[in-house]
Amino acid sequence: MRQWAARMHAPLARFVSDAGQRDALLTRLYQEARLAGLPPSLILALIEVESAFKPSAVSPAGATGLMQIMPFWVAELGLPIDDLTDPHRNLRYGCTILAHYLAVENGDFTRALARYNGSLGNTWYPERVLRVWQSAWR
Repeated sequence: MRQWAARMHAPLARFVSDAGQRDALLTRLYQEARLAGLPPSLILALIEVESAFKPSAVSPAGATGLMQIMPFWVAELGLPIDDLTDPHRNLRYGCTILAHYLAVENGDFTRALARYNGSLGNTWYPERVLRVWQSAWR
C-alpha cells in the first residue's frame, strides 16, 4: 500500500493540494477498492472523470460526491443519514456499486463502467475512464 500511495501522491497533487488530505484519500481509497476487489488506480481514474476529486460535486442529474453516486443508492445500500458528500462514505458506495456491476458483467470492465455511468450499450464513458487510468494512474 505504501509504495502504491507514494506513486499516486504526485499525480493526485494536481487535484488535491494538501498533502495530509492526499494521504487520507489514498489510504481510504486503497482500502475501499481492495475490499471491493477493484484496482485502486482504476478508482482514481473514475474519480478524475466523474468529479475531478471534488467531494461536494453534484451533477445535473443529482449524482453526488467524488464517485458521483445517485441518491437512490442510499435506499438500496445504506441508511437515510448517509452523506454522499462525505468522501469515505462516497468511496464505500462507489466501490460497492462498481464491484456489483463488474460481477454482473463477468469481469468486463467496459460493460461494468458503462453500467456505472448509466450508459450501457455505449462505450464513450468506459473508454474515457480506461484512457485516464492508462495515461495518468498506472
